[in-house]
Amino acid sequence: MQLDQHSPFALVRREGADHVDVYTGPVRTVATLAEIPVPALAVVPYRQVVERGFEAVDDGVPLECLSIETHRRVPLAEVLAALPDAPVRTVGEAGFDVGDDEYAATVSQVLSDEIGRGEGANFVIHRAFTAQVDGPPVAAALAAYRRLLLDERGAYWTFVVHTGARAIVGASPERHVSVEDGLVMMNPISGTHRTGSGVDLLEFLADPKEVEELYMVLDEELKMMATVAETGGQVVGPYLKEMAHLTHTEYLLAGRCTRDVRDVLRETMFAPTVTGSPIENACRVIARHEGRGRRYYGGVVALLGHDADGRQTLDAPILIRSAEITASGSLRVPVGATLVRHSTTAGEVAETHAKAAGILSALGLVPARPPADRPVSRAADAEVLSLLSARNDHLARFWLDERPEPDALVVPALAGRRVVVVDAEDTFTGMLAHQLRALGLRVSVVPWTAPAWGDADLVIAGPGPGDPGDLASPKMAAMRSVVTARLVDGRPLLGVCLGHQILSSLLGLGMHRRRAPYQGVQKVVDLFGEPRRVGFYSTFTPTATSSVLSSPYGPVELARADDDSVHALRGPAFAGVQFHPESVLSEDGLAALTDLLLHALVPVVSA
Repeated sequence: MQLDQHSPFALVRREGADHVDVYTGPVRTVATLAEIPVPALAVVPYRQVVERGFEAVDDGVPLECLSIETHRRVPLAEVLAALPDAPVRTVGEAGFDVGDDEYAATVSQVLSDEIGRGEGANFVIHRAFTAQVDGPPVAAALAAYRRLLLDERGAYWTFVVHTGARAIVGASPERHVSVEDGLVMMNPISGTHRTGSGVDLLEFLADPKEVEELYMVLDEELKMMATVAETGGQVVGPYLKEMAHLTHTEYLLAGRCTRDVRDVLRETMFAPTVTGSPIENACRVIARHEGRGRRYYGGVVALLGHDADGRQTLDAPILIRSAEITASGSLRVPVGATLVRHSTTAGEVAETHAKAAGILSALGLVPARPPADRPVSRAADAEVLSLLSARNDHLARFWLDERPEPDALVVPALAGRRVVVVDAEDTFTGMLAHQLRALGLRVSVVPWTAPAWGDADLVIAGPGPGDPGDLASPKMAAMRSVVTARLVDGRPLLGVCLGHQILSSLLGLGMHRRRAPYQGVQKVVDLFGEPRRVGFYSTFTPTATSSVLSSPYGPVELARADDDSVHALRGPAFAGVQFHPESVLSEDGLAALTDLLLHALVPVVSA
């Protein structure tokens, strides 16, 4: 294989392939995803998330597209023989741009100020290992690529892309999104077992922090699938993802899609595994605590094309476990850790070191693990498979099972009713909309900035991050207006999570901020005499000392826990739930939602 190192190219080996795809062509910079040509291989920086209206520090890093003019499949052995087998040399200081102590302090601050105050369930904060390459940058990238091909395992893509301005080389474990034959797929990966950490793999698989971390990103990517797939996503897995230095757990999501692949890319920017959830507020938290641009970290490298029948295709792994080497030799290896309520500062610092180890060893900046020290695969172990399978025992079958016939779940008393869901910056509303449509309702989702429900039979005040008692927040004021208007009119209303908190406060209930947030927590609750296993994502909760309440809008029945928290309420033509019936964690979510809808709509149904 001959490769012109002075012209743009991309080398891609997909997981398990015995060949490498070689792409060449001119590179141009475009401003938006809509301008990406097809076919092309695009390197999408994190700052493109502003196309979704989300916040990002603008570092000016370009969206570069290699317009594919030639494509060859070259045997792996031939590629390895052609790649330089030489050490990557660096000069000057090398190390993390944010030191361990500073990163630990940021972790602590995010846990207390963001997760602890209801701003989200999890957040990913990054830092970068930086150095200066001594010698030709493209040759250094190709040498690192050779070592990754030889030493790494389990990568979805092992790749190097040279655009002229930079070379990006890496072994990404995670497919972000792909489209082929009308099937859109996503691949949430979370939970990290560090090889050689002293923690047994079975202990890792049973660790509640690691289990809940994967559930949370699964929910977040189901939100994205609810937007781009006509029937939402079906969950497959979980599986073990084994790499040279790390082992992860993962799910696959699949759904049918007819959208332009560039729209699919836009609506899925960017994976919760590199941002957090809810994503819109996670982007604000990232900008606030990182204070600098992410360059390509958390973006994607996306291959866009057409199949034999002319249909668009897309294959886009996340830009993680990679190194960017600029034309001037500046080297950057960004890594991040997912911060959840169980996180420890020491654990998250160690996780960033472990995630950097694969690419840093390929660059020769840390010792490579000798082949004899690499653990034997345990993906087929009976105990491993049993622990993985057990994770689905109490998840919502709505998302795990194959979709039934279109009308199989329709409830006659609800069929045809018009529902407007007010989105308070949490796209759980997209999943909720899929459940409502499955029950036979006609659904519209509107933003809190412009709620309009016209003649809607039911308004759902939806979930979102933040303090429901923040009187200075325009969002909270708008949500209070929505709830108040429906209460005053006596028209059917359902509050979910934040909507429930606001409804509760307007009914006169107290509000409590939990010391230990309920972010990604599954519990069995008594829902008006019925035990329901449901999932919570909340820091605040309404409280009451009695199970009945006399309100200006009529008598209210409260479903309370032992600590007096109110996880549900119902009154004349209204109801509220603190949990998320649409979450994959809500095993009984669809049944609970159906009961509450029937309660709220009784005056309409019986008219």
